[in-house]
Amino acid sequence: MSAGGGLPEDSAVFRELERREPLFHRPELGTSRAHFEAMTEPEFWEVGASGRIYSREEVLRTLDERYANGPDPDAWEKRDFACSEIARDLYLVTYTLLQGARVSRRATLWRLREGAWRIVYHQGTLRADEAE
Repeated sequence: MSAGGGLPEDSAVFRELERREPLFHRPELGTSRAHFEAMTEPEFWEVGASGRIYSREEVLRTLDERYANGPDPDAWEKRDFACSEIARDLYLVTYTLLQGARVSRRATLWRLREGAWRIVYHQGTLRADEAE
């Protein structure tokens, strides 16, 4: 179930942002540091599923290590995707991510600036109940 409201599934913005999630796990959008820098705002930060805060630089360093040997082969499942415009050219997407037995709720703030999508903020929260 989505958090409510939002853009219709057939809107161009909904489809584009759904294609970009889970973020940093879409090899077709790039796997190099330059790609990840281009898709994150300078003020980007993240709250991981552990509750730990990660700076943009920490995330970029982790992604460098993750993709050093090629694309990530993870086959994750995304459910309950929703997208809402919360300010002009600023969108909140939410979804459930199934990573095997690990289930988390995800939220990402995306900004459309000069025709390019850039991530402002991301959060993952582990779900206490089991996958549905």
